[in-house]
Amino acid sequence: MWDSVDSLYRKRKAMTDSSREPPVLSQLQPFTWSSEDAVAYEAALEAINGAVGAYSALIAAEEARPDPDLKVIAAAESGQAECIRWREQLDPADRAAVAETRRRFSQLAREVRGSRNE
Repeated sequence: MWDSVDSLYRKRKAMTDSSREPPVLSQLQPFTWSSEDAVAYEAALEAINGAVGAYSALIAAEEARPDPDLKVIAAAESGQAECIRWREQLDPADRAAVAETRRRFSQLAREVRGSRNE
């Protein structure tokens, strides 16, 4: 029993030993936000979230049909995954990418919503 307790203690100590790796937060580069940058970044994230929501509505509408088209659902799910990947990699310090993201995903949300009405 003591061997297992000792083993657990050593594993926990190794996981919390601060001499091994620097804290993740210490590795972050400083970034100064202006109000304009913060608003633009939030607007870009909202555009991405709008596209995700449009895909969700498309999926729900397709699933509610008597004979849902599984290809439509799969394509919408793939679109959602792409939105999520884009959101995760978006750099708030890259003003051009933030602006392009807002434009691109706002347009995408309109297109997806329009495809539901066809």
